[in-house]
Amino acid sequence: MELFNWFNGLTGALTRIDWLILISTLAFIVLYGVYKTRGKQTSEQYIKGGDSRWWTVGLSVMATQASAITFLSTPGQAYTDGLEFVQFYFGLPIAVVIICITFIPIYHKLKVFTAYEFLEKRFDIKTRSLASILFLIQRGLAAGITIYAPAIILSAVLDWELKYLNIVIGILVIIYTVSGGTKAVNVTQKQQMIVIMAGMITAFILIVQQLPDNVTFDNALQMAGDADKMKIIDFDFSLDDRYNIWSALFGASFLMLSYFGTDQSQVQRYLSGKSVSQMRIGLLFNGLLKVPMQFFILLVGVMVFVFYQYNSTPLNFNPAAEKAVLESSLAPSYKELQQEHEQLLASKQSKQVAYGDAIASNSSNILQLSEELKILRDKEDANRDKARALIAVADPAVETNDKDFVFINFILNHLPHGLIGLLLAVILSAAMSSTASELNALSSTTTVDIYKRFTGADKNDEHYVKAGKWFTLLWGLIAITFASVVSLFDNLIQLVNIIGSLFYGTILGIFLVAFYVKKVKGHAIFIAALLSETVVIVCYLVDSADNGIDLLPFLWLNPLGAILTVVLAYVLQTIQRSPDQLNIT
Repeated sequence: MELFNWFNGLTGALTRIDWLILISTLAFIVLYGVYKTRGKQTSEQYIKGGDSRWWTVGLSVMATQASAITFLSTPGQAYTDGLEFVQFYFGLPIAVVIICITFIPIYHKLKVFTAYEFLEKRFDIKTRSLASILFLIQRGLAAGITIYAPAIILSAVLDWELKYLNIVIGILVIIYTVSGGTKAVNVTQKQQMIVIMAGMITAFILIVQQLPDNVTFDNALQMAGDADKMKIIDFDFSLDDRYNIWSALFGASFLMLSYFGTDQSQVQRYLSGKSVSQMRIGLLFNGLLKVPMQFFILLVGVMVFVFYQYNSTPLNFNPAAEKAVLESSLAPSYKELQQEHEQLLASKQSKQVAYGDAIASNSSNILQLSEELKILRDKEDANRDKARALIAVADPAVETNDKDFVFINFILNHLPHGLIGLLLAVILSAAMSSTASELNALSSTTTVDIYKRFTGADKNDEHYVKAGKWFTLLWGLIAITFASVVSLFDNLIQLVNIIGSLFYGTILGIFLVAFYVKKVKGHAIFIAALLSETVVIVCYLVDSADNGIDLLPFLWLNPLGAILTVVLAYVLQTIQRSPDQLNIT
C-alpha cells in the first residue's frame, strides 16, 4: 500500500510528457540491453564481452566514468568554485598513454579475464587475492554511491521516497546486467552516452538563451571571469589545496593510472576490444575526449551561475534542508535570513542588470560595478553560511551543503517540460551506466578471482556463467543496501574520489612492481601492500579527524600508497637472503 501511494504521488512532480520521455528512454535502454545479448553465452562472452570495436570500447569506458554524480555534482562544483576542478583530469592523458604502452599488451598476451589474474602469474595467489579484495571493497562501496547519488537528490527535490528510488535504479541495472553480462553493459552504454550528451548540450543552449537579450555568450564568460569562476589552472603549490596543477599532474595521474589500469570496472571495458589496437584506440579516444567533456559540464555550471545572478535562488538549494528548519523552533530565525536573502538578491539583480548594460556598451564603470557585485555576493555567501548553521542545529542529520542540488534545481524550475524528463533520464542513465559497469566488474572479479580460483577449475563453462549472474545479483543487492544507509558527504564526486584514493594507490603499487621491478617476488609485495594500505588509511583517519592535524589531501594518498608499496617491496626483497625466506604464516 505504501509503494502504491508513492506511485500515486509522483504525477504531481512531473507532467505527462516528462514521464513519457523519462520512462520510454529508460525502458528502451533496459530492453535494448536484454535484446542485444539474448541467447546462450560462454563464460568468456559473458565476462569479457569480446570483439568490440574501438568506438564501443571508448564510449563504454567514458560512460563507466560518467556517472550520475558527474552530471549532478560537477555543475554544482563549478557554480561554487568555478572551472578549477577540470585540473583533476589533466593526469588522464598521461595515465592512458602509459596503460596503452605497458598494461594493454600484457593483459592481451596473457588472455586474462580480470586484471588480477596477471598478479598470480607474476607473484602468487595471496597477492592476487589481496588486490581483488581491495578492489571489491572500494568498488562495492562506490556502486552503492552511484545508486545513492541521483536517488538522494531526486528524492529531496521531487519529494520521492529515497528507499524506493534506490530499489528502482538498482533493479533496472540488475535486469540487463544479469541477463547479458559485459556485452550488455557495452551495448547499452553507447545509447546512454547519446542520451547524456544530447541532454547536456540542449541544457547548455537553453541556459544561454535564457540570459537577458543584451548578454551574449562572450559577455557571460566575462561576467563569470570577473566573479573568479573562469580560472582553470592554479600554479600555487599547497597541500591544503585539493585542486591545483601539481596535485592534478602528480596525485591525479596516480589515481587515473590506477583507475584505468587496475580497476576491473575499467579494465573489463577495454579487455572486450577486438585486438590490442582496438583497445588502445578506444582508451586513447576516452583520454582525449574526457577533459573537454568535463570542461563542458563545468562550463554548464558556470552558465548556471551567471543565470542565477539575474534570477532568484533559494537560501539553500536542498529542499529537505529548508523543510527541516522551517518545521523546527528555529523557523523564525530562518525566515529572517530568508528576508535578508531576498533583499540581497534584489540589490544584486539590480546591480547585475547595470553591470550587464555596462559590459554590452563597454562603459567605463565596469570595474566599479564588478567590485560592488563582489561585495553583494560575499554578503549573500555569509548569509547562506548562517542558514547552514541554523539547519545543522535544527536537524543534524540533514545535508546542509547544497552544491549537489544546484543543477537539479535549475532543471526543474527553469527548463521547459519534456526537457525536464530528458534531463532526469540523463541523470538516471548515467547512474545506470556506471552502476552496471561496477556490478559487472564486481561479479567478474568474484567469479574468476575468488570463486573459480578457490573452488577448483573442474566445473563446466555454463556453471561459471550462472555463477556470474548470481554474483551480479548479489552485488546489486549489496549496492542497493549500501545506497540505503550511506549519507551525503561534502560533495558526492569528491566522496567517490576519496574512496578510490584510499585503495587505488596500494593496488597501483602492486601492479607497478609487477610490471617494472622484476626482482621483487610474492612475499615481499604482499607484506609491502599490507603495510602501505595501513599507512594510507591511518593518514586519512588522522587527517579527517577533528584534531587540528593536517597530513595529506586525499589526492596525495594515491602517490603515497603507490610509492610506499614499491619502495617497501624493494627494500623487503633486498633484505631477504632468498626469495622464499620471508614466510607468511
